[in-house]
Amino acid sequence: MSAMPAGVRPRLSVPGARPLFSGKVRDVYEAGPGRLLLVATDNLSAFDVVLPTRVPGKGQVLTRVSAFWFRTLAAARPHHLLSTDVAEFPPPFCDHPESLADRAMLVRRTRRIDIECVVRARLTGSGYKDYLATGQVAGIELPKGLPHGAVLPEPIFTPASKADSGHDENLTFAQMAARVGREKSEALRERSLRIFAEAAAVCRSRGLELVDTKFEFGEPLAGGEAGFDPSAPRAAAGELVLIDEILSPDSSRFWEMGANGTPRQALDKQFVRDYLETLDWDKTDPGPELPAEIVARTQALYREAERRLTGA
Repeated sequence: MSAMPAGVRPRLSVPGARPLFSGKVRDVYEAGPGRLLLVATDNLSAFDVVLPTRVPGKGQVLTRVSAFWFRTLAAARPHHLLSTDVAEFPPPFCDHPESLADRAMLVRRTRRIDIECVVRARLTGSGYKDYLATGQVAGIELPKGLPHGAVLPEPIFTPASKADSGHDENLTFAQMAARVGREKSEALRERSLRIFAEAAAVCRSRGLELVDTKFEFGEPLAGGEAGFDPSAPRAAAGELVLIDEILSPDSSRFWEMGANGTPRQALDKQFVRDYLETLDWDKTDPGPELPAEIVARTQALYREAERRLTGA
């Protein structure tokens, strides 16, 4: 994570605390030995640019949806979530429920693995662009002549580099293994596909299709490392800890399915991407302001995604 791009307005302030890092959407604070506080703002990023217009309530949706998945999925364990209850946060955070309620997660600190673990069940987004250019996605050969949105024979793991600024880079499995090692790469692939399969089944039970998503993982800190807390709940040595947000409308594509099994609408960020594609914008900072009707529609889609996924 990095400093905010020039021109982006200040975000949520927590009196008495300063962020350790600021990402595109989240601020990260130290919250005691071995712990961090992740605060989801209402910022919206698209094409790796933080847009100047906020979507009110968006950060709360992302936090509630992520917390639902962390607590629901067996395959999500071990994960980093400790609490979303502001009363359980350390000072000064526990003194600000009005700004942090439903917006912050107290998490265990890990050593982040700098890989975006992307799983795709359909051919869309950057995967479709790669396919048109090469007939492959992340080095995986696919059948010829597939249309946009085609269901893949089985979900595929298509990793990408994790960039603190700028654009992530799609990687083949061999490139990923060269960066983090083959054994770890195989473990990341297996875990990502297992989480995706369990989450996809939940989505189907709610009339939605999980089209694609990304996961991030960390490794447990060892004694002597900065931030290590021997009293904190920890994964066993060598285990992968699921971190960041998961399976949210920001990090995933959810398609509402019609009665005949065809997609009806997307309950995710694609609506904003589609709008931005109609503008004369080169996808570099600063991004354009969003009209009020685009903000309102985005709010409605995110809230509907939360309602359908969590039942809240």
